[in-house]
Amino acid sequence: MNPNKIIIHCSATKDSPTVSWGAIRKYHVETLGWDDIGYGFGIELINDHYEILMGRRPDLTGAHTLGQNDQSIGICVVGNYDIDPVTQEIKETVQKLLTWLILTFKIPSKEIYGHCEFAPKTCPGKNMMDWIKTIR
Repeated sequence: MNPNKIIIHCSATKDSPTVSWGAIRKYHVETLGWDDIGYGFGIELINDHYEILMGRRPDLTGAHTLGQNDQSIGICVVGNYDIDPVTQEIKETVQKLLTWLILTFKIPSKEIYGHCEFAPKTCPGKNMMDWIKTIR
């Protein structure tokens, strides 16, 4: 896969200090019947800090945005950003991952999108979209 964009999602669930990344993977595999979790990466609060989690291998096509999976990398930030604020720590963690992806895959920084730009959803939430628009 040769991605030319990054698409940011939210889980639309409450984040907490316990790991829910495994629950998302289990839902994608067992309920939806996918080969693996649909996102390439996740960002989640674990204990008292945010961590970047590996999802589907970057050399494999994702399953996160209909019509865009073969040309994009999906990132899921656990939380509901229609309600939750995008804290400075979340921004810094997302930015760290974005910087690495942009450099590794040579993706232009203006090619960062929210899921709602490709589907009739609010994902990744209004608050996250407001921040995404400031970084591209």
